[in-house]
Amino acid sequence: MPMSAPAPPVHVAVIYYSSTGTIAELARVIADAAEHEGAEVRLRRAAELAPQVAIDSNPAWAANARATADILEAAAEDMLWADAVILGTPTRFGNVSSQLKQFLDTLGGHWQQGHLADKVYSGFTASATRHGGQESTLLALYQTVHHFGGILVPPGYTDPAKFRDGNPYGTSHVGGPDTPVDDDARTAARIQAKRVVKFTRALKTGLAAQAG
Repeated sequence: MPMSAPAPPVHVAVIYYSSTGTIAELARVIADAAEHEGAEVRLRRAAELAPQVAIDSNPAWAANARATADILEAAAEDMLWADAVILGTPTRFGNVSSQLKQFLDTLGGHWQQGHLADKVYSGFTASATRHGGQESTLLALYQTVHHFGGILVPPGYTDPAKFRDGNPYGTSHVGGPDTPVDDDARTAARIQAKRVVKFTRALKTGLAAQAG
């Protein structure tokens, strides 16, 4: 019996924007979980657009800026390298943060050339209040994925733990910098990362077999 070919490597880019640190913490959990599943991971942050005076006026915002200064800023090359992209943003009036949206908006040339199609995408978010627009934020984010021609892999209710956090659209957390990311959100983040790696690997394996 012939030996099966080794599974192709899976490249996952976790690209996020975080002001006061909640999304940054979730991004790390997701990146670590994806690495645990055997993926090669790039953790990247969207460039800050807010003026320094605004950042300095909020101690949590300033602290997070210092704590994440060593994380490279996201670049188009990270999107091209990735087989899967997991995007994180806080809610901004029920929508995607301007910082992450600005990064996505710079990718028009690559979208036109089809470079962003046929990749796996997923998203995560957080809001300060329980009904602060988490679902609408992720749905707005996923509109961009549809335009890219991406393959959306949400967590759904594919694990019993998902009935505890209750968000089938993506990992989410309720609370600001004074509310630590809880175990439900951490579990949801790991489930989402595992699912993304699983289906990205299956997609790459299937396409490689088809091409061969």
